[in-house]
Amino acid sequence: MRVELDVPKCVASGQCVMAAPDVFDQQDDDGVAILLQERPGEELRGEVEEAVAICPAAAIRLVES
Repeated sequence: MRVELDVPKCVASGQCVMAAPDVFDQQDDDGVAILLQERPGEELRGEVEEAVAICPAAAIRLVES
């Protein structure tokens, strides 16, 4: 799986960081999400799927590859 983050769409809510802290972080200055792992392991799939589902801006996409 591959994670895509549409940074311009991000509203800095931090939901992705709470759902998947090993995959996402936030910039210190504006809180916009940062993708830490573009290709996280399968053990993180549930967390990434939750982050996708709860992102209020629909800025995260999970791509099967």
